[in-house]
Amino acid sequence: MSTLFSRIGGRRAVKGAVAGAVALGLLLWWLLPLGEEPPSGTITFSTGTRAGVYQKYGELLRAELRKDMPGLKVRLTTSAGSQENVERVASGEADFTIAAADAVETYKIAGKPGAEGLRGVTRLYDDYVQLVVPSGSDIQSVSDLRGKRVAIGLPNSGVRLIATRLLKAVGIDPEKDITPRADGIDTGPGRLGGELDAFFWSGGVPTDGLRQIAEKSAFRFVPIGDDLVTKLHQSGGATRYYRTTNMPESAYPTVQNGAVVPTMAVSNLLMTRADMDPRLTEWLTRTVLDSRDGIGAHVHSAQLVDLRTAIYTDPLELHEGARRYYRSVKP
Repeated sequence: MSTLFSRIGGRRAVKGAVAGAVALGLLLWWLLPLGEEPPSGTITFSTGTRAGVYQKYGELLRAELRKDMPGLKVRLTTSAGSQENVERVASGEADFTIAAADAVETYKIAGKPGAEGLRGVTRLYDDYVQLVVPSGSDIQSVSDLRGKRVAIGLPNSGVRLIATRLLKAVGIDPEKDITPRADGIDTGPGRLGGELDAFFWSGGVPTDGLRQIAEKSAFRFVPIGDDLVTKLHQSGGATRYYRTTNMPESAYPTVQNGAVVPTMAVSNLLMTRADMDPRLTEWLTRTVLDSRDGIGAHVHSAQLVDLRTAIYTDPLELHEGARRYYRSVKP
């Protein structure tokens, strides 16, 4: 009798194992697009300055891509920021990048080489414009920057684009009315109060380069009101991508002391070219959305990546591979 029960138990165990294997196979089939082997090869991803959010996000995304596509090599290259990133992808120097919508639109309006081939993958998170001064500074508005030593961002960066527009909106010539400095988030914070009276930064919050000095240095943010954003809108063009907002009080709590900071924001886009492999782009899009929480645990702004808004990559039309992914998960 015991032998009979042993045989029955063994058969059930075998059936259970087979059923488990089938269930696992179905799960993998569901998770992996069309049950295909993951794409492989090499891509170049242009990020940003070393202390900025683009660079951190790129490093974390590369790690996630390695899990989903072990045969794909992702080469990260630092850059000055949005303007350089757009140019790199348009020229083929990079395959994927992150850039602010205003920089993308500026490149398109200028009709620069490769502009017609640019495509969107995902709308990511917003950049907040952050005008930083020492806590004891007499600078209370953008207009007060006249005659000051101001870091307006690296050449060909998104910060430089925004800072220049803001200064011109209040009647300040960036070349004559201030002493312009080409500092980014990697060097600007360390020079504040010494070689610099103020510096501009545009990025997700909190940005590591600012968060780190917030713990040991005294600085504050200069508000950028909606009246100034209205002036920018009146100049037309890419300024339509700027919108008024408040930097949340939780961004830099030791600096803001529970208060929000009026400022403006612009959305960031993950982008590529129309000729990029659709299957690879579909897989990459899936990884970006699936890894939101994992990356967001280290880059706070990445928590805002949302499937409901990811498809809105204006001023770029969606890449075909990204479109396939969004169709596949449409309710």
